[in-house]
Amino acid sequence: MPRITVNIGEESGRTATGATWRYAVGYIPGEENGGLVFERGDPSPARLADYDDSSWEEITDLPQRNSSGFTFCWYRTKITIPETVDGNPTSGMRVQFETCVDDYGEIWIDGQCNRDRGTVQGFNTPQRVLVSQSVQPGDEHIIAVLAINGPLAEPFGTVFVRYANLGFEW
Repeated sequence: MPRITVNIGEESGRTATGATWRYAVGYIPGEENGGLVFERGDPSPARLADYDDSSWEEITDLPQRNSSGFTFCWYRTKITIPETVDGNPTSGMRVQFETCVDDYGEIWIDGQCNRDRGTVQGFNTPQRVLVSQSVQPGDEHIIAVLAINGPLAEPFGTVFVRYANLGFEW
C-alpha cells in the first residue's frame, strides 16, 4: 500500500497540518497531586476532544522529556488535514497516528480510545491508531496522548513521546 509519513513532532509536519503540541503534568492537569488522588473515579477530561488545553505549555519539538518519577503527562494537538501531502491529494486517504511513548500510555483520537490499539503496551513499544478511514482536506482531529513513567512500582528516567507521525495511505 503506498503511503507517505508526515512527522507532526517536527516543524515541517506541524506546519503542514497546523499542529501545535501542548503538554501538562498530571492525570487530571491542574488538580491537587496531579489529579492522582480522587474518590470519584472520574476519567480524565484531558482525553476529550473539546477539552480546553490553551493554558498548557506549548512545546516545539518531540521528543520533549519531562518530569521524572511517578508521573502522568498529557500531550495534545489538533491537526488539520492538508489538501495534499508530497503532491498527492489527501481526499479519501486513510490516516493513522503512529507514536512511541516512554513508558506506558494511551492514545485518544477525537475523545475516543481504541481499546485494542490505543493503549501503549509499555517500554517504548511503537503504536499505530486509525485517525480516519477516509479523510477530506480541512478535516480536523484532536490527538491526545497520556504518557506514564514506569515501571510504576519503581519509575526512573523521564516520560516523553519519542515521535508523532501521521501515516497517509491510499
